[in-house]
Amino acid sequence: MRVTRRGSNLTPRGQRFSRSRSACAALLLAATLVSGCGSIFGKSKAPGEVAAPDVIYGRADAMLDQQSYEAAAKQYEEVDVNHPYSQEARRAIVMAAYSYYKAGKYDDAVSAADRYLTLHPGTPESDLAQNIIGMSYYVQVLDPKRDQTNARKSLQAYQTLLQRYPESRYAAEAQNRARILRDLLAAGEMTVGRYYLRHNNYLAAINRFRVVVIEYQTTAQVEEALGRLTEAYVALGIIPEAQSAAAVLGYNYPDSKWYRNSFALLQKHGSKPQAHEGSWITKNWNGDGKPT
Repeated sequence: MRVTRRGSNLTPRGQRFSRSRSACAALLLAATLVSGCGSIFGKSKAPGEVAAPDVIYGRADAMLDQQSYEAAAKQYEEVDVNHPYSQEARRAIVMAAYSYYKAGKYDDAVSAADRYLTLHPGTPESDLAQNIIGMSYYVQVLDPKRDQTNARKSLQAYQTLLQRYPESRYAAEAQNRARILRDLLAAGEMTVGRYYLRHNNYLAAINRFRVVVIEYQTTAQVEEALGRLTEAYVALGIIPEAQSAAAVLGYNYPDSKWYRNSFALLQKHGSKPQAHEGSWITKNWNGDGKPT
């Protein structure tokens, strides 16, 4: 049955019914406004609307498997944001770091890994977080002629890993990369030192070669560094230091061409290799500095 509403013909009963409907409508409107306050004022979703931590973590794992690395990283971060005290939250942070690394977002990877190490030091994934920091800087390493900031940061990260987690499954790779980085950094110092030496800026050259001798003694660059020190000190007329450099060079690398050149240079100036106890070279050399 169809009912039409005509104001002039409404009975008192109809009027009461109309007022009742109006009151119900007002209540419904008020309820709607109250329930919508969260959206109106920008409040977060109700807890019931956020997925469980294992669900979010599972989504992130799926994205990682699909090589959607940046999206996976953001999903892992959602676990920590929405469920910071859940079992999944801790590992989600380090997995976010790994995902950012895979996405090529190296600054974000380092930031996430640093956050993990700050919040959860000594936990099972700590070595992974430390390794991610080392890797993130390592892939940004440039050739020896360029700024070596990333190489230094990477070396520091790998050295920290080896010191804190010597039994880590990442230790062997860290050790190998640390060796490569030391060679690279030493080569960078030598490049700049040679430049200064060519331009007769002997003190600046000595400072560069000094870094190699003190910090990178195990690298292939140290033979040349000792030979160049001999050359620079002879040019400055500081013969005792030149003798000490040649003595250490001859004792440790007797067949080196750098030793032959150093020996000949000192002989030309009426001298020969000789270790001096007061020399910084003798003091800082880990091995014996006696000449052959």
